[in-house]
Amino acid sequence: MPRLSLRKSEFCRSALIGAVLLHSVCGQAQTLAQTLAQTLAQTAAQTAAGAAADKPQVENSSLDAQMFYQLLIGELELRSGRPANAFEVILDAARRNKDGNLYQRAVEIALQARAADQALAATRAWRTAEPRATDPLRYQVQILLATNRNAELNEPLSAWLGLVPAIERSSLINALPRLLQRANDKAQSLALLETVLAPHCERVETRTACRVAIGRMALAAGQLAQAFSLARQAAADDVASPTPVLLALDLLPGLTSAEPLVNTYLSKASAEPGVRLSYVRVLTQSQRYADAIDQLTIVTRERPELPEPWLTLGALQLELKNVAAGEAALKRHVDLAQAAPAKSATPAGQAAEADDEGEPSETSDGKRDLTQAWLLLAQAAELRGDAPAAEAWLARVDNPQRALEVQSRRAAMLARQGQMAQARALIQAVPERTGDDGRGKLLAEAQLLREFKRWAEAAQVLATANERYPRDADLIYEWAMVVEKLERVTDMERLLREVIAIKPDHPHAHNALGYSLADRNQRLPEARELIRTALNMSPGDPFITDSLGWVEFRLGNREEAIRLLRQAYRSRPDTEIGAHLGEVLWADGQHDEARRVWLESRGRDAANEVLRETLARLKVGL
Repeated sequence: MPRLSLRKSEFCRSALIGAVLLHSVCGQAQTLAQTLAQTLAQTAAQTAAGAAADKPQVENSSLDAQMFYQLLIGELELRSGRPANAFEVILDAARRNKDGNLYQRAVEIALQARAADQALAATRAWRTAEPRATDPLRYQVQILLATNRNAELNEPLSAWLGLVPAIERSSLINALPRLLQRANDKAQSLALLETVLAPHCERVETRTACRVAIGRMALAAGQLAQAFSLARQAAADDVASPTPVLLALDLLPGLTSAEPLVNTYLSKASAEPGVRLSYVRVLTQSQRYADAIDQLTIVTRERPELPEPWLTLGALQLELKNVAAGEAALKRHVDLAQAAPAKSATPAGQAAEADDEGEPSETSDGKRDLTQAWLLLAQAAELRGDAPAAEAWLARVDNPQRALEVQSRRAAMLARQGQMAQARALIQAVPERTGDDGRGKLLAEAQLLREFKRWAEAAQVLATANERYPRDADLIYEWAMVVEKLERVTDMERLLREVIAIKPDHPHAHNALGYSLADRNQRLPEARELIRTALNMSPGDPFITDSLGWVEFRLGNREEAIRLLRQAYRSRPDTEIGAHLGEVLWADGQHDEARRVWLESRGRDAANEVLRETLARLKVGL
């Protein structure tokens, strides 16, 4: 049978596979083969007739009659539910022709049949046939990882690093921690990576990548000190590289000593905006909103054309009740987002705009999804008392996935007009598309009632929620917070201990129980231990730091209390934190600073109960 032109051979292979997929009955194989043979012969004849006119001459394909029939039989065996036979046939064809594509097909057939040993055998044969190829090594490593055979990874990983072009080696080194984190034994993976990368760690072109990669694996293995040491070494080796700083960011907020390394990098004019935005995410997760705003202000000054930083800045300003600044930032985001293409160029490390549920930043027609901006602008208008403007923003939202948020905002506006029954009905009428929607509606209704201090009704809603969704730690926690307002302290403590029993790593339950004890001046050593446990779970959280400062004040440690409360207030200038800081400063005789803090706090939220109660109890007039 004449050999086929390479130009036509890919068509023939496609025709072969397509025909096989259309015939699942083995009895039709003979007819299928005859038809395909005729097609191939016709194609070959056409190729031969036109070969003289084709310039330049093309290399002939290796697809001959025997190989064609092997491929046909292999695919038919696979379609007939005999993957072992298919694997043997395709692997034999690969060995006979030394064809990398056929080796890859054999590996995929074995993997489809969950036959890891056969897949590995095929990768080894592939490596023998193509000793300079990296694809068989990549498959081999992935299969070994998937089957938890870490002890066999050293050789193929080392070979892979040796074969990859020098210009690509650092990229591969950077990717290795993500691969190895799939393994169950992270300590073993760390030791493996240290061994594999040892020959590359002192080479100038790869040492930064090696140290960062080993540092990331150390972080995954829980070796924070080693990870930070490597990040510091890598940053010293290459002061311009962002990768050591990104490793340091991943160590936050748990390892506070890593933060100076981040700030040193960000103090340079050459610092990448993406690294600063990653720092903003860390600060936001720790509720250090004031610090996050400082960083976002730098980003929006240096790169004012980027839409996403303006959105985050607006959201944080609203959270701190800086309504005018928040609204201005959000409108700037909308203007930029509508003017720019949906996929704008953003710096490395910056995430695309998405809501808390991971909603994509584009709509189905490729435009930017501004749902989050509309919701935040509605919130800003509502905070200004402009209900018509808030409704106008909400009317722009056309996203069924955000229906509950939209209706919750409308419900709050109705409640402010004294129409609580209608407000609750609006939330209750939201369709339940998934099982979690019912839970979300109950939480939204309870939150509405809490916002308007309808504590008894909120408790009833949460009691119903806990009957419908038993042993839900977050629902029980919300219930505990409401019954505390009803002065059912015993019930609150019981519910919080239930949360801790269900979810021992729930920082807010530990903090709430500790703060409640401290505020009532009861069992203060236990309260401090509970709050310290919470702070270990959520390092840097300003509200938990505030609780710790408050319990230290109750214990008589005034200097430590002031230090902690200042730290909390600097990170999150919340009105309640300001009330506590002012009281401790007042008790310490620092009356002028106390008044300044209280005035700032009152400017943010004059109706705050804790602040008002504090000023009344201390008989302080501002």
